[in-house]
Amino acid sequence: MKTSVTFPSGNLALAGILFTPDAHAEGRLPAVVISHPGGGVKEQSPSVYAARLAQEGFAALVFDAAYQGESEGEPRGMENPFQRAEDIKSAVTYLTTRDDIDPQRIGAVGICASGGYVPYAAQTDHRIKAVATVSAVDLGSVFREGLGRTQDPAVLRAMLDQASAARTAEAQGAVPGLVAWIPDDAEELLETATRQFRETFEYYCTPRGHHPRAVQGWVLRSVDQLAQYDSYAMIRLISPRPLLMIVGSEAESAYFSREAIEQAADPKELAVIDGATHIDLYDRDAYVAPAVAKLTAFFGKHLAG
Repeated sequence: MKTSVTFPSGNLALAGILFTPDAHAEGRLPAVVISHPGGGVKEQSPSVYAARLAQEGFAALVFDAAYQGESEGEPRGMENPFQRAEDIKSAVTYLTTRDDIDPQRIGAVGICASGGYVPYAAQTDHRIKAVATVSAVDLGSVFREGLGRTQDPAVLRAMLDQASAARTAEAQGAVPGLVAWIPDDAEELLETATRQFRETFEYYCTPRGHHPRAVQGWVLRSVDQLAQYDSYAMIRLISPRPLLMIVGSEAESAYFSREAIEQAADPKELAVIDGATHIDLYDRDAYVAPAVAKLTAFFGKHLAG
C-alpha cells in the first residue's frame, strides 16, 4: 500500500510516499527511510526498493530532498549535502510520530549520492538503528577529485571561482545558475564516455527510468558546500550500530564502499552483487533481487522486535 505524505525539514515541507505491507499483524512496524540519488526523485530507484521491502513486512518511506522533486525550497536544484543529511533525519523524525511505526526499529538506506548522505546523517543520529547503502558515492569526493580520482585540481578551483561569482551575482538579483546533471550534448558524448556515464544517460533519459521531475540540474553555488563535505570521515561513529554497503562487482564507483568499509568499525559488511554495475542496482531485477534479499536479512536481524 502507498500513501502520499508530507513532513517538515526545517521550514520546508518535503513530499514523500510511505509504502506499507498490504497486510500485517497488529503492532507497530519496523521502518526504513530510503533516500534518492543526486538528480533523482522518490519515484525512481527508491520506490523500487521500498515496494519490495514493504512486501517483506517493512514500512518504507521515500521522499524528495528539499529544493528537489515535489518538495519545497528555492532555488530549485540546490544540492546542499548538509541539508540532504538534515532531510534524512527529518524523515526519521516523521516516522517516530506515527502510531503505526515502532520508533525503536528505524533503519535507513541511501542510493548513490545518498549512499554518502545516509551514513553521514546516521553518524550522529542514533535513532537510525541500522544503516545500509546501495551503489554508494561520496559526492564531495566526486566534485573534488572526479570519479576515479583522475580530475585535474584546476577543475575544482575553477568551479569554486564560479560558485563564488554566482553567490555575488545572486545577491545582486541574478537568477541562480543551474548546471545540468546530464549535459545537453550527452548523446554526442556516449561513444567516448565511461560506462557509468552511458548507463546513467540510459537510465535517466530513456523510458527505462525517466521521470519528468528528475535530473533538472543543480545550482552552481552548491559546489562550495559539496567540496567541503566528506561522507565517510567519521563513519566509525555508526558503530556499534550495523552497517551494510552493497555494490556491484562491475561498478566504477565500488571503491567508495570498499574504502568506507575499511574505515568503519564493526559490525560492518560489504556485499558484492556479482556482475552488477552501479546503475544495474537501480532497477535491474537480476541484481535488485539479491540486493533486496541482503537488505531484508539485514534489517530483519537488526530491526527485530
